[in-house]
Amino acid sequence: MRTRRPPSRIRWALGAVVLLLAFLTFLFLRGPAFVQRYYYPLEHESAIRESAERHEINPYLVAAVVNAESGWDPDVVSDADAVGLMQVLPETAAEMRELGLVEASASDDLSDPATNIEYGTAYLRYLVERYHEIETALAAYNAGIANADDWAKQGGDIRDAIEFPETKHFVLRVARARDVYERLYPDAFE
Repeated sequence: MRTRRPPSRIRWALGAVVLLLAFLTFLFLRGPAFVQRYYYPLEHESAIRESAERHEINPYLVAAVVNAESGWDPDVVSDADAVGLMQVLPETAAEMRELGLVEASASDDLSDPATNIEYGTAYLRYLVERYHEIETALAAYNAGIANADDWAKQGGDIRDAIEFPETKHFVLRVARARDVYERLYPDAFE
C-alpha cells in the first residue's frame, strides 16, 4: 500500500517557512546590531548604572535579567506575584530592607522601574555573595534559594544539577544575554 505524500507545492511552502524562520532567528541572534537591538532592547540605563554601582554588580548582567524576567515591561506581575522589570516579590523587597541592603526609606512601589531595579539588583548582589558564582545566583534568583542550595550541594556544574527546565533556560539565557548586551551597548553604562 502506498502512502500519500503531500503535493509538491505544500512541501515547498513548508520548506520556505522553515527557511524563513531560520533566517529570522539568525538575524535576531547573530545578525546586524540594529536587528539584535530589537531583540535585546536597553532602557532605564541611569537606574541600572546607579544600582549596579551601589551594589557592585555588572550592569549588563542586570540588563540581561530585566530582559529575561519582564521583557522591559514595568507593569508585568507574575502568577507568583513577582512585580515589575526584575520580577521582585514583595517579600524579597521587605527582606532586602530588613538586611539593610536597600535603604529603609526606599519606595515600596515595585512597579516603579527605578525602585524595582534597585531591589532586584540588591537581591542579585546578595545571591552572588551567598554563592560566589553568577550561574548559581541566577538559579536562585529564578527558582528560589532553597532549590539553588539543593542543586549547589550536588557539586559540579550547577547547570547540570538544575531540575527545572525553565530555570536552566533562564540561567543560560541571562548569561548569553549579558554578553550580547556588552557587545551591543559597549558605552551604555559609562
